[in-house]
Amino acid sequence: MIVRQLQDCEKTDRRIVSEGWESTRLALKNDNMGFSFHITTIYEGAELHLHYQNHLESVYCISGEGSVMAESDGVVHEITPGTIYLLDKHDKHVLKGKTEMKMACVFNPPLHGKEVHNAEGAYELDAEEVSDEK
Repeated sequence: MIVRQLQDCEKTDRRIVSEGWESTRLALKNDNMGFSFHITTIYEGAELHLHYQNHLESVYCISGEGSVMAESDGVVHEITPGTIYLLDKHDKHVLKGKTEMKMACVFNPPLHGKEVHNAEGAYELDAEEVSDEK
């Protein structure tokens, strides 16, 4: 059994900070669960152009408000606490934070830990693993 506390993981290499967002990766590829699980903060005013070409993702809004738009149809979906969206077709999308949003995210295949978005807004399949050292 693996047990971790978010507040402990936030003090390690599991916390990744990038432009417009940060993510604490609670479960990663080396945990051998077949997925990774992250608590991600989208900063107020952020506009992220993303395209997870190598991963499927589900995103559940814990707090905050924003929107997500699939570029394929241009439909804007409002995000509020309790909203889930599933990127089941490697959807190219735009995520906007109206306020700071806390999101619970699941990736398949799982992330290694140190990933940040590349120029296309995707995560690479291979990346450096995190260390649990503080």
